[in-house]
Amino acid sequence: MEHITLLIGIVIVTALVFDFTNGFHDTANAMATTISTGALRPKAAVAMSAGLNLVGAFLSVEVAKTISGGIIDESAGIRPEVIFAGLVGAIVWNMVTWLAGLPSSSSHALFGGLIGATLVSVGTGGVHGEAVVMKVLIPAVASPFVAGLASMAATRLTYRLARGRDRTDTAKGYRAGQIGSAALVSLAHGTNDAQKTMGVITLALITGGAVAPHSDPPMWVIASAGTAIALGTYLGGWRIIRTMGKGITDIQPPQGFAAQTGAAATILASSHLGFALSTTQVCSGAVMGSGLGRKGGVVRWSTAGRMVAAWALTLPAAAVVSAGAAFLADQGSWGVAAVAVCALAVCGGIWAASRRKPIDHTNVNDTNVNEGSAAEPVGIVTAALQTVSPPPAGTAAPVAPAATEAEPTTLPAQSAQPAQPAQPATATP
Repeated sequence: MEHITLLIGIVIVTALVFDFTNGFHDTANAMATTISTGALRPKAAVAMSAGLNLVGAFLSVEVAKTISGGIIDESAGIRPEVIFAGLVGAIVWNMVTWLAGLPSSSSHALFGGLIGATLVSVGTGGVHGEAVVMKVLIPAVASPFVAGLASMAATRLTYRLARGRDRTDTAKGYRAGQIGSAALVSLAHGTNDAQKTMGVITLALITGGAVAPHSDPPMWVIASAGTAIALGTYLGGWRIIRTMGKGITDIQPPQGFAAQTGAAATILASSHLGFALSTTQVCSGAVMGSGLGRKGGVVRWSTAGRMVAAWALTLPAAAVVSAGAAFLADQGSWGVAAVAVCALAVCGGIWAASRRKPIDHTNVNDTNVNEGSAAEPVGIVTAALQTVSPPPAGTAAPVAPAATEAEPTTLPAQSAQPAQPAQPATATP
């Protein structure tokens, strides 16, 4: 840790703060379906996820290399102020989407922040456009579809295999499977998302001359990044957990197991290839796929549409915020201080706003306050899927109201014979 200046120290602390927000922002990726189906209690779920995130941070550094030397040209005159501005933009966007309960991509917020700050401070020569397209944009578009298709196929297969068996026994088995698959997603999340902060810190150390170019992250960087994302995960992003677990579709244990398994496979494969994809988009796509895979399942497309809009806005919005922060930070020490003060004020205001309607482990599964998701009308896609689905189990339900309505008409008719004529006789004073 030689030759670390005050500014690089500030960048490292800011990067760890981003990592912390990444943890509570993305807790829903691994644990939303497990919590919503009751496979694990909320606090136990986030504790398990936090521990496995920490373990996953030590398993690979391929994604960290993509951040530190792939997207941004570390030899193009990148200064610590640029990285600081990029992190500020990512943190602000994470907080905004967390307040809205939208599972947007922390990864794309980071990419957008770094790209926007670099374009303002260095120019287009500081960004590797081909790497952005190949390792960020293409995975961003493809990964939700891949995970969604895998989850839809897995959901249909699980229901087919469980056909004719006792639903209580299969539900217990699938809940156990959910715990295992959720652990796998948490481990995969650590191998992908924790590495992004490692890459940023390594980039800051390279720009400050503390480590040689193209170096792997030092061990203390790996440990600190893993710890920060684990702490953020343990606190739990309850707002986003509610959206993922209750807002997209009503998840049953077989769906939760299928969604988490498909998402984990996608994330682990991308981490091995060095693709810095969004675990949020992968897990959200998997949840939607599980809703489409169950016959009669309802996907709330208005919530899904808000999520997709947030995905599309994340990279450019973070880039715009970071560009403004970079312009201010380039003015000198007072500019860096001003950026820090503004970021603290914005994040503090968002936190205060969140306290008006707090969501935590005690009410995360409440559906009566789920932003109206339960009352959403069936959309075109869901209606089309329901036309080829078997009728619900309770098809005799309409007969019961008819029988109950017939009884009130017969009872007055029987009691009306002797009693009705006798009433007027009491009218005399």
